[in-house]
Amino acid sequence: MRRVSELFFWVPNFITSLNLAAGSLAVFFGIEGQLGWAAIFILAASVFDFLDGLAARLLRSYSDIGKQMDSLADLVSFGLAPAAMLFTMLELALFGTNQPIFEIEATFMQWVFLFSVLLVPIAGAFRLAKFNLDTRQTESFLGLPIPANAIFYASLGLILELGTNSVVTNIILNRFNLLTAVALLCALMISELPMFSLKFKGLKWQGNQIRYIFVAICALLLATLQIYALPLFIVGYILIALVQKLVD
Repeated sequence: MRRVSELFFWVPNFITSLNLAAGSLAVFFGIEGQLGWAAIFILAASVFDFLDGLAARLLRSYSDIGKQMDSLADLVSFGLAPAAMLFTMLELALFGTNQPIFEIEATFMQWVFLFSVLLVPIAGAFRLAKFNLDTRQTESFLGLPIPANAIFYASLGLILELGTNSVVTNIILNRFNLLTAVALLCALMISELPMFSLKFKGLKWQGNQIRYIFVAICALLLATLQIYALPLFIVGYILIALVQKLVD
C-alpha cells in the first residue's frame, strides 16, 4: 500500500517535469528564432501545468516539493521561454533578422529595447512568489496568471509562423507595440487586479457565468478570425476582469 501511495506522490511531479522540459525546449527554439516550435512547446507546457494540478487533486498527492517544483517549472516555461521569444521578435523588429547575440550590432537604446524582455521572467518570479504566499488566491487570482502571459506571446509566435496577413505581421513586429505589451503584461502580473480562474465548478450556469461567457467569446473569435484570434483570448480575459472589477 505504501508503494502505491509513493507512486501517487510522483505522478504530479513527473507531469511537472514534463512542463519544465517543454519550457526548456521552448527557450532553446525561441533563442534560435524558431518561434512556431517555441510557441508549441509553451502551449504543451501549459497543458502539463494544468494536468499536474489535476493529478494532484485526483490522487490527493499534495506536497511542498510539488508546489516548489511547479513554481520553478512555471518560471522557465512561462517566464523565461516567452522572454526568449520576445528577444527574437525584437531582433526581427529592429534588424529584420535573427542572429547570435555576439554578432548583433546595436545602439545603446536598441540594447535597452532587447534586454527589456528580462522584465518578463522578473515579473513572473514575483507573481509566482506572491501566489505561493497569498492565501487570498485559492479560487481566483490577483494579477495576471503567468501562463496567460506566456500564451499571449506564444500566440504571436504562431501567427508570425503560420499567418499570411502582412498587416498583422507588421503590427506584431513593431518595437513599440512589443515594448508596450511587455510593460502592460508585466504590470498586470504584479498588480492586485482580481482575475477569474478557468476552473469550472461543475457544469451548472450558476457560479460559472463568467467562465461560460469567456468560452463563448473565445469560440466566436476563433470561428471568425482563426489563428489571428489567439492573442485576443488573453486580451478578452483581461478586459472581462477589468469590467468585472468596475461593476463590483
